[in-house]
Amino acid sequence: MVFKTALSALVFALPAVLSLSIKREADALVPEKCAFLLPIRDDLLDNLFTNECGDAAHGALRLIFHDAIGISPTVGGGGADGSILIFNETELAFPANDGLDDVLDDVGPFFLKFADVLSPGDFVQFAGALSLAACPGAPQVEFLLGRPPPIAASPPNLVPEPFDSATTISDRMGSVGFTPDDVVALLSSHSIAGADTVDPTLQGVPFDSTPSVFDTNIFIDVLLTGTLFPGTAGNQGELMTAIEGTLRLQSDSEIARDARTACTWQSFVTDQAAMAANFGAQVARLAVLGQDVNKLIDCSSVIPKPPSLIDIPEFPPGQTIADIDQSCDLVKFPNLKTAPGPPLVVPAIPQADSGDDDS
Repeated sequence: MVFKTALSALVFALPAVLSLSIKREADALVPEKCAFLLPIRDDLLDNLFTNECGDAAHGALRLIFHDAIGISPTVGGGGADGSILIFNETELAFPANDGLDDVLDDVGPFFLKFADVLSPGDFVQFAGALSLAACPGAPQVEFLLGRPPPIAASPPNLVPEPFDSATTISDRMGSVGFTPDDVVALLSSHSIAGADTVDPTLQGVPFDSTPSVFDTNIFIDVLLTGTLFPGTAGNQGELMTAIEGTLRLQSDSEIARDARTACTWQSFVTDQAAMAANFGAQVARLAVLGQDVNKLIDCSSVIPKPPSLIDIPEFPPGQTIADIDQSCDLVKFPNLKTAPGPPLVVPAIPQADSGDDDS
């Protein structure tokens, strides 16, 4: 059932929240005004995300973008205000938000539980920041507290679609201050993501071969020459992929090969630290679209640091430099080693409602 409860109709029991144990490190460094977030953090990590970089975490990360990008200098919108929670009947009808009803079903009960102490915008950004905590290699992202409640739904047609051209996406993101290189950095999120509705016959299809690890494989895999579809052919916004079990978005493929962004895309192949740092910086900007940052409180110390990662980029088994679509005109693609073993068959990401969310 789609999450449809209005904020004004909610009644909550805060004592149940306060009884939660605090188990994360560095809590002594948390400012007093942020301390109330600690038991909420633990509840989300333990019971929403089950301390995994799985489907629920992927959905909460996606929600950051789909909520925050709802702003435009020409048609308005509140940006990172949580309108997708409160006006969900309107925003879930936008084609670009297809599949987010399941995400709201997952996060909705937790939002209701804490809505007397966290505004909708704060909840979306807090859950999204926490979603990275169990993903090896992900950055520890900023979280600012104090967004006012949303006053209206986002205008339609502001969320980029997977079938949009690189120019269309660049123009849309540029209208709110993001350069084409910033867009590449934000697409690092596809390292820990998958598709639920692009191919209507499949759910939880990863975008790269390691959807539980914030590594650089997305930047390798998307540049491999496509040879197959994971399910049916002819789906809008999908191109052939190179690894069985993964799905390639048309928009990712175009941005990876576009002259304006190809070299930035390629640069992340061998620089996971830069990938993570740039992604964290752009998510921090995304999280305050439409907000007055001077009125927000820095509660970033509440967010746990994700596990570290030693990233050794490789071509997947059976693939070599000959399978790469060279797209950067300035620098040759690095001649990586090929991982040993038979060709990969990447399993689907277990769905959060299956009770087995361990991908």
